[in-house]
This record gives sequence, structure tokens and C-alpha cells, in this order.
Amino acid sequence: MANYLGSMSRNWADNTSKQRLLSRRDYSHLGFFPESYTNENASILHRWWAALQLFLLDVFEMGRADPRQVIFAAKSGLALSIVSILIFFKEPFTYMSQYSIWAILTVIVVFEFSIGATLIKGFNRALGTFLASILALGVAQISLWAGQWQEVVIVVGIFMAGSITSYVKLYPSMKAYEYGFRVFMLTFCIILVSGNEENGNTHFLQTAVSRFLLVVVGALVCLVVNICVYPIWAGEDLHKLIVKNFRGVATSLEGCVNNYLQHFEYERIPSKILVYQASDDPLYSGYRSAVQSTSQEDALMGFAVWEPPHGRYKMLNYPWSNYVKVSGALRHCAFMVMAMHGCILAEIQAPVELRYMFRNEIQKLGTEGAKILRELANKVEKLEKLSPDVDLLEKVHEAAEELQMMIDQKSYYLVNSEKWAAGRQRKDNEDIDRLQEIQEEEIKPDVTGSLNEANPKQQPHSKTLERSKTLERSKTLERSKTLERNKTLERNKTLERNKTLERNFTLERNFSAMSNHPSLSRWGSSEDLLKQQAQWPSRLSIVGETILNMRELKTYESASALSLATFTSLLIEFVARLQNLVSAFEELSEKAKFSEPWNVLEVKEEVSVWTGLLECIGIK
Repeated sequence: MANYLGSMSRNWADNTSKQRLLSRRDYSHLGFFPESYTNENASILHRWWAALQLFLLDVFEMGRADPRQVIFAAKSGLALSIVSILIFFKEPFTYMSQYSIWAILTVIVVFEFSIGATLIKGFNRALGTFLASILALGVAQISLWAGQWQEVVIVVGIFMAGSITSYVKLYPSMKAYEYGFRVFMLTFCIILVSGNEENGNTHFLQTAVSRFLLVVVGALVCLVVNICVYPIWAGEDLHKLIVKNFRGVATSLEGCVNNYLQHFEYERIPSKILVYQASDDPLYSGYRSAVQSTSQEDALMGFAVWEPPHGRYKMLNYPWSNYVKVSGALRHCAFMVMAMHGCILAEIQAPVELRYMFRNEIQKLGTEGAKILRELANKVEKLEKLSPDVDLLEKVHEAAEELQMMIDQKSYYLVNSEKWAAGRQRKDNEDIDRLQEIQEEEIKPDVTGSLNEANPKQQPHSKTLERSKTLERSKTLERSKTLERNKTLERNKTLERNKTLERNFTLERNFSAMSNHPSLSRWGSSEDLLKQQAQWPSRLSIVGETILNMRELKTYESASALSLATFTSLLIEFVARLQNLVSAFEELSEKAKFSEPWNVLEVKEEVSVWTGLLECIGIK
């Protein structure tokens, strides 16, 4: 008990020092330049040059981290160079050089990082241009019939088309075609305005046809270059993102369990974690990437559905939506890991002794849960189904049951056992008093019956015998219950007596040390300290390693035990959510037609040359 109180005081003091560390300001992690670059004594030119060097270094690191970005830039330049050749065409299409700017603008706007994004943007631009050209030609013909009201018809047509288009694109299902609506309005206005000349000659048809053809040429150039030169597929990026999130959550889960059992505490919690921003902390970044990737997954899925069959995804209507569904189930599990990390960041922590008591069960459950996540990550990466002969969740369920049994056996460590024992004792005493009252009430009729036995004329002899037997059975039952309760009370009293002796011995040592403390005379009694405290836990209740207020200690002790109960509950809930994750993966593997798991024994039999020779000879 003394060691327990000592660890509690040290834990409280550590939390107090951690609060002081949190109040200090540190701006180095916010992305500002080092002190040498922000020196006020340096010249403006020197600071600009230092900032430029830092920017160039970041750009170089970005390209080295992902070489595909450099390749994308080169591909974009190649597409622009090809389209720019149209400017030099003089014959046979003289208007090609005149309207070649539309092809260049198409390449600039349509060329995207992935093939799926390029396809959907090119489709929107071509469709918007085509529909706008047809509608603009119709309005232009009506304006020609209007005669002197031609300009009025054009302005009214532009107003109606712009208003209707702007309203329709707000419809939720039209969000994917928003770029097409913008192209439609732009093309419609340009054709009507530029096709009308002052001399009365109209070139609406030539403007519409040339713009549409050059937009198609620009889109085709983008598509050919993007597919033929180092293709970048959005579906592959979505696939890799899901695998990365699986492994990130597994790393965070293992880290949270290990650090919690090792009594790890942050000396200074990064402010980026407190405001839920990106940080280099591996425990934090692992689950955060899975939680924050919702918009990225939706965007990649929207691009991937436009991509043709390619690589390992050689089927039409590939179930990319099921990848997002699996990621959603993983995110549902990542929320539990986030809550477990919150237990590590919390001010109130469970003592080391209490964590060590459940150490093996918690460690086993965390390890098995991380193994399942990594196994699913490998299966998704290899596009492979789960083995039908192996229950993936068997071991983790066994570990969860062991942890639950351990909590059930030692649940009295997670609650205030003293108050619980006292409450049970009062309840048992009340039950004993109640039994005595019932017994006295039953004895009274028995005495009356015995008096009536003297007069055989009043009561029959059979009723008296029946009543005596019933009374004897009830007495025997009450006697057995009373003996059982007495044994329970005796055990509780012995346990409480031992704890009281140990606590008194510890308190004597603490108060003897307190009486010699030089600053104790200035502080007054513990009740005054409790009245003066401004926040909880009280910082005035700790003098070195001496505890001044036992009431606060008991409160903190109960809260600390609940911290461990919270962590174990979150871990068990994480295991319960794994079933939904495995079901989502199995649905994906069936729809995407993943390959069957690789059997080592079958492969060895197939590739063995000696086995084939022996079978031919007839020996085997």
C-alpha cells in the first residue's frame, strides 16, 4: 500500500509538471524559419535569399519523395508542346492557327495527375462544349429571324441559359459534372458573342465547329500522353492508400498498447495533436491518416470508375466502391485507437501496479489485433482471399475473453473496494435483522398452536403437525443462509481489517514527515487547502512525495482505476468492430474476384520434377 501511495503521489506530481510544460510556447513546429533566417539584424535581401533556398530544398525533397510528380510535370509539358504545333498550320485548315488557343486551354485545364481525372474532365469539357454549341446555334438562328431585335434575343438567351445552368448544377447528383456546366456557360457565351460581327455576316457555325473540334483534339492529346507515357492510375492509388491505412492503424494500435503498459507520458504534448493537425508522432499519424482520408478516397473512387481495365484490375465495373466500404470499416476501428491514444494523453493515469496486473492480457490482445490488421493489409495488397480453413478472428477473440475474465476476477481493483465492502456489510446486516423479524413472526403462531394443542376440541391434530414441519424446514433454510452470510461477513471484515492496518501505518509515516515540513505551518489544515484549491487535481496537496489530503487521494485513486477500465473497454470494443471489417473485406474479395490463397504444399507438388518422374515409372 505504501508503494501504491508513493506511485500515486509521483504520478500526480508528474502530471502537475506536465501541465506547466504545456503552458510554455513553442513555435518551432508551426513551420517558421529558424532563428538565423528570422534575425531582425539581417538585411531583407539576405532573408529573402534564405527563404528561397529553403523553398527550393522543399521542392527538391518533394520530387525525391514521389518521382511521379516530376514525371507528371514532364508529361504536361509534352502535351502542351504537341498542341502548340497547331499554331503553325497554314494549310489546308487556315482557321486551325486562328482558334488553336482552345486546344492549348483544353490541355492546360484537362491534363490531370491520374488517368481517371483526365478522362472525367475531358468528358465534361467535350460534352459541355458540344451541348453549348448546339444550343448556341439554335439561339443564333432565332436571333437572325428577329432582325433588328437580334442583340436583344442574344442577351435574353444568355441570361436564361446562365440562370438555368447555375441552378441545375447545384443539384447534389450533378456535383460530378460541375466543370461541364461551367464549360457549357463559357462556350455558349463565346459562340454567341464572337460569332456576331458588325457587318452583319455571321460565323456562328464556323466558331462552334472549330471550337468543338479543337477541344476534342486537346482532350485526345491529354488522354494519349497520359496513358502512353508512364500511366498513373487513380485506382492503383486508392488501392495503395487502403493498404497504407491498414498498416498505419496497426502501428498505432501496437504503439498505444505498448506505451500504455510502459507508463509512457508526453513531456510536452505537441500543439498540433491538441488541434488535430498533422504531426510526426507515429502513434498519432497512423490512425489520423485513416480517419482523415475520407475525401481523398471519395475523389480517387470517382476517378477510378472512369478508368478502363488495366493491370491487375482486368474487369469491367470493378467494385471500387467496396474499397471505400472497407476503408469505412477500418475507420470505424481507428476511432477506438484514437480514444486509446487519448487515454495516454489524459492527465489522470492509472498507476503502474494496476497496469502491470493486466499487462499480459492487454499485450496479447493488442498484438493479435495488430496481426489481423496487417494480415488484411497483405491480403488487400496481393488481391488474395482469406483462407477458408483458418478463422482469422479466433485468437483475438480468445485474447479478448481472457482479458474479460481477468477483469471479472479482479474487478475490485477497478472500484473503491472499501465503500463497496462497507455497503455490502450494511446490506448483510439489514438482511440478518429482517430474517430475525420474520423468524419471530413465524414463532408466534407456533406458540399459539402449541397452546391450542392442549385443547383437542379447537384444532385438529393434522394441521398442527403440518405447521410444525413447515416451520422446521424454514428454520433449516434460514440457518443455512445465516451461516453463509456470516462467513462472507467474516471474510470481508478480515480483509478490511488488514487494509485498515496497512493504511494507518502508511498515514503515520506520511504525517510524521508532514509535521517536520518547513512550509506546513503557512498552509494550515487540509480542509483549508481543499477550500482554497482552484482546479482539480489540487496542486497544493503535494509536498515532495507527501500527500496532505487523503480525500483527494482517494478521489484520484478511483479516477485512475477508471482510466484503466476505460482503456480495456476500448480495446475490447476494437476487437468487436473487427468482425465488421473482416466481413467488408470478404465482400470485396468476392466482388473483385480475388485469387485463392496460395497453398505451399500444392505448389510444391506441382513443381516437383522427381514426383512427376516417379509417378510415370509407377513407383509413386
